[in-house]
Amino acid sequence: QVQLVESGGGWVQAGGSLRLSCAASGSIFSINAMGWYRQAPGKQRELFATITRGGSTNYADSAKGRFTISRDNAKNTGYLQMNSLEPGDTAVYYCNADIYSDRVGYLRVWGQGTLVTVSS
Repeated sequence: QVQLVESGGGWVQAGGSLRLSCAASGSIFSINAMGWYRQAPGKQRELFATITRGGSTNYADSAKGRFTISRDNAKNTGYLQMNSLEPGDTAVYYCNADIYSDRVGYLRVWGQGTLVTVSS
């Protein structure tokens, strides 16, 4: 079984920082693209940032300048560094990854989500 587990969410005051992690485990041969999404209360889930295996990144306009996506391929882990947080960043943050498992082939796997709450 292949799974993603997010961590690092929590409560922070406006202007603060958090670093989210997304750790993949299981029968993994390789991880291709990884992405972070977020879903604010009452809104649809939106793509926030993506990173390829080679490290190329892409960001939604709302993420540019304050957030940085990265990964450690040796650890099968992705990260989202969030700085200068604003109340509008309050949401559940999800990661996903395109994984090749030597047992079951290609999978798109989602984490369970981690809640980020930013107070004013």
